[in-house]
Amino acid sequence: MKLGMVGLPNVGKSTLFNALTNAGAESANYPFCTIEPNVGIVSVPDERLEKLRDMYDPVKFTPATLEFVDIAGLVKGASKGEGLGNKFLSNIREVDAIVHVVRCFEDDNIVHVDGSIDPARDIETIDLELVFSDVELIERKLDRTKKAMKGDRSLAAAVDFLERLKDHLEEGRPARAMEMTDEELEILKETPLLSLKPVIYAANLSEKDFTGDLDANEHYCAVRDIAKKEGSAVFPICAQIEAEIADMDEADKAMFLADLGLETSGLNRIIKEGYALLGLISYLTAGQPEVRAWTIKKGTKAPQAAGKIHTDFERGFIRAEVVSFDDLMNCGSMNAAKEKGLIRSEGKDYVMQDGDVVLFRFNV
Repeated sequence: MKLGMVGLPNVGKSTLFNALTNAGAESANYPFCTIEPNVGIVSVPDERLEKLRDMYDPVKFTPATLEFVDIAGLVKGASKGEGLGNKFLSNIREVDAIVHVVRCFEDDNIVHVDGSIDPARDIETIDLELVFSDVELIERKLDRTKKAMKGDRSLAAAVDFLERLKDHLEEGRPARAMEMTDEELEILKETPLLSLKPVIYAANLSEKDFTGDLDANEHYCAVRDIAKKEGSAVFPICAQIEAEIADMDEADKAMFLADLGLETSGLNRIIKEGYALLGLISYLTAGQPEVRAWTIKKGTKAPQAAGKIHTDFERGFIRAEVVSFDDLMNCGSMNAAKEKGLIRSEGKDYVMQDGDVVLFRFNV
């Protein structure tokens, strides 16, 4: 999973990126501190994988990973090349989802590029730049489809959809806020719209507001309302707290978070939101050579899941020997699970489930 972190200059984006990834990206109180996108790769925490490690004591332990890309701060006119706009837009095209960091705290010592704190305005600024870029793409696709329709009347539905989408975008609304059928989404498969990418709004709060009554923070409420209207995810976060716990060991981190009344870190929450938003799950492989987590789309069938390991596994797929993680833990070993008949032999139509512990049989 690849998440692009975006936001206006000086909203705490690079501070949060550094805290989540320990990547050491430069962070400072002036616009365009981030020019080239910084990249940080973090392991996805998974207690199930850790328990399998304890069970097998493997030579190699490989959790799933998440890639964060800290993209340059955006300003009005980016879609026309203002600031670092063109670079920003090309970088954002490459990510699976957008983490939009929105400033929801007041601090006279940290300048805001527009002079005041207004999350709705800030969100609109970035949305409009993505939308403007998308309008150009849709106009070109619409022209091509209309020309093709002269010899193929079956494209009439596609033309109708593209015209409705163009009208929607020209109203300044992102593509993700428009309801689309699976057939309509298929029409856009070769047209990667920026404003169609899933969004997680990270509402950056002060420590006081973050640990207090969120409903009392009008800025956070504004972000939450926008996310609800367009079906995006939103979660409160405090970049300052994340920066403080970044270098702590797990025991100190847990104690610090508990003192604040928090159950988990911002990194864990953002990973959970990302998996849910993108419809991702993990299956597990376990043995003495290696214990590993593999990330797949919900609904993936066994042969395609096997292909994540190696294309030969998918091409020569015979069957998948599957046991649920909970059943394996309750039995204490794979042999005990087999004796109780809990290891299932699944064929090509089996849909993988989150937490499946699997051994693929194949022949090429």
